[in-house]
Amino acid sequence: MSQVTNRTVADGEAELRLDRWFKRHFPWIGHGKLEKLLRTGQVRVDGGRAKASTRLEAGQTVRVPPLGEAPAEDAEPARPKAVRADPDRIAALQAAVLYKDDAVIVLNKPAGLATQGGTGQTEHLDGLLDHLRFGHAERPRLVHRLDKDTSGVLLLARTATAAAALAKALRARDAHKLYWALVVGVPQQAQGKISLALSKLPGAAGERMVADEDDGKNAVTLYRTIETAGKRAAWLAMAPLTGRTHQLRVHSAAIGTPIVGDGKYGGQEAYLTGGVSRKLHLHARGIRLPHPDRGMIEVRAPLPPHMQGTWDFLGLTVEKDADAWLE
Repeated sequence: MSQVTNRTVADGEAELRLDRWFKRHFPWIGHGKLEKLLRTGQVRVDGGRAKASTRLEAGQTVRVPPLGEAPAEDAEPARPKAVRADPDRIAALQAAVLYKDDAVIVLNKPAGLATQGGTGQTEHLDGLLDHLRFGHAERPRLVHRLDKDTSGVLLLARTATAAAALAKALRARDAHKLYWALVVGVPQQAQGKISLALSKLPGAAGERMVADEDDGKNAVTLYRTIETAGKRAAWLAMAPLTGRTHQLRVHSAAIGTPIVGDGKYGGQEAYLTGGVSRKLHLHARGIRLPHPDRGMIEVRAPLPPHMQGTWDFLGLTVEKDADAWLE
């Protein structure tokens, strides 16, 4: 590209961030380069200055300055490299689909499978999405994330339009999420709201969040005790009203009841002895949100094997209101 061009935002690109729109159309332009173009006003939306985080609307015009020609190998938008998987892994992943239509797939993500690639990640869901096409022309898209060791409900969009609609519902808090967690000890209050701002701890020790009321981002969680195993452990229903990294894990530890298996935030106190798995006991139990095309989606995921084993060991039984939404 050797001259200024104006591009119209397509219907299927509504609600995309400007930086992600750029990545889709001009994958060879790095984020730093884009930020410089935005600072100097060379990239504009409907004639006005914009930020990388600006959400686009269908029909808007994006001014694109001369960017040079795309390298031959990057002429098409980059996609996550497909991860080789054995047939049993693929079959198990396909069997974990809880809901599927032309716009949406809801998956019961297994514990231990990373959502996206990163340092040391040789296998991740993003690299396996081609195996979830089910004959569809487009590769499904991740709409949100779950921690590697958290199991349960994960949304995938089958079209760009559906991805934008689902992302908008999540941002607007039109979605209700329900998590189940087993925590060490019993909360002093059987139910309540945890409001504790969080920020990332700087350093090279890996992603870690800490309470930070001065500079942290607002984080709010509702919780309710469903059942207890004496004073040893409690089964909690939890609903994050915000979407901070590791929010439920930090909030649980902050009220003195770390999630079982969460050594990162609970230390050695997060592990129970006597037959209880050392894996993280946090499960995205259900989600309810508007469907991109019609009505509502409401899906629940069964417990993963290690948590079901703990439930059986501790004698925890599902009560009729265990699935009640926390609102």
